[in-house]
Amino acid sequence: MAKSLSAPWVAAFVNAVLRKAATGHASVPFPDPRREPAKALATIWAFPEWLVERWIRRYGSDVTALLCESINAIPPLSLRTNTLKASRLDCMAAIAVEADGVEATGAAPDGIRVQGLRTRLTNLTAFRQGWFQVQDEAAQLVSLLLAPRPGESVLDACAGRGGKTGHLAQLMANQGVLAAMDHNPARLQQLREDMRRLGVSNVSVIVADLGQPASQNPGGRFDRVLLDAPCSGLGTLRRNPDIKWAADKQDLQRYQAVQLTLLERAAERVKPGGVLVYAVCSPEPEESIDVVRAFLAKNPEFLPDDDMPDLQEPIRELLDPQGFLQTYPHLRYMDGFFAARLRRT
Repeated sequence: MAKSLSAPWVAAFVNAVLRKAATGHASVPFPDPRREPAKALATIWAFPEWLVERWIRRYGSDVTALLCESINAIPPLSLRTNTLKASRLDCMAAIAVEADGVEATGAAPDGIRVQGLRTRLTNLTAFRQGWFQVQDEAAQLVSLLLAPRPGESVLDACAGRGGKTGHLAQLMANQGVLAAMDHNPARLQQLREDMRRLGVSNVSVIVADLGQPASQNPGGRFDRVLLDAPCSGLGTLRRNPDIKWAADKQDLQRYQAVQLTLLERAAERVKPGGVLVYAVCSPEPEESIDVVRAFLAKNPEFLPDDDMPDLQEPIRELLDPQGFLQTYPHLRYMDGFFAARLRRT
C-alpha cells in the first residue's frame, strides 16, 4: 500500500517498522494489571489511558473491561422502521433476503438489528421505498421519551440530517407542526431529501443558530422541544472508534458550557406546561447529569417529568429514579446515551 500511495522513502520506513515489530514484539513489557490497572486495560483494549481511568473510577475495573470489549466489537447495523410506510415485521422480511441475520430490538418498538448485510444499504428496495432510517436503538429511545402526539407543535432544535426528525414525524402520524432547526443549511437540505424518501409531510426547516436568544430566531414556542446537543460523542465509540484519540475529547468542560447555553435557549422555546428533552450521545457526567442539574438550579420553572403513562416497560427499565435515560454499549447492544425529560410548570 505504501509503495502504491507514497514516496519510496515512506515504503522503506514502513518496511523497517514492520520488520522491527515482527522480530521484537515478544519482548515488549505489558503493564501489570494489579499495579497499573488503567494502563493495563488501556494497552490490552487500545484505549487512551485518561478515558480508562475515568471509567475505572466510576464503574470499577471489571465493568470497564466489559465496556472496552463491547466497544471494540463490530456493532450490528441498527435501523428504525418508518411506520408511516411499513410495519417492523414487513421491513424485517424485506431486509432478511439480503442479510445473514435480522432481529427486532429489545426496547425500541420499531428497531431492527442487521448482521452481515450483503449489499449496499442504498440498494435495498426497502430503503428506496422509505421503509426505514439508520438509527441506533438508544437514539430511538430519545424520541419516545419526548413522546410527541399527533396535532402538537414540536421543535427538533439541533436537527442535523434528521435522524430523530423522521422518528418524531412518525410518532406524530404526520399530523401537527414539526420544525427542524439547524445552523447548517447543507444538513437541512439532506434532511429535506430524506423526509421526502420517508413520506414525511409535516416538517418545516428553520436555518438558525440555537445559541442565539429566541428573540433573534424565528419559530415561536412549542408543545415539545427536543435538544440533541453537540457533545464529545464518547457514547458512539463502537461506530466511531477513531474519535477516542482526539485530544479535544478530554475537554468535557468546554462541551458542557456549550450544552448548557443551548439548553437555556431551547427552554425559551417551550410553552408553559410543555416538555423539553435534553439528550447527548455520551455517558460522561459532565455532559449529562451535571448539565441538567446546573440548568434546573437556574430554572426552577422546569422540573424532571416522569409522567409517561404510555412508555413501554422495556424502556422504563432503563430509567433511573429521576426518570432520566442512561444506556451503555456493554448493555443491550446500544450506544451510550443520556436523556432527561423536563416539564415547564
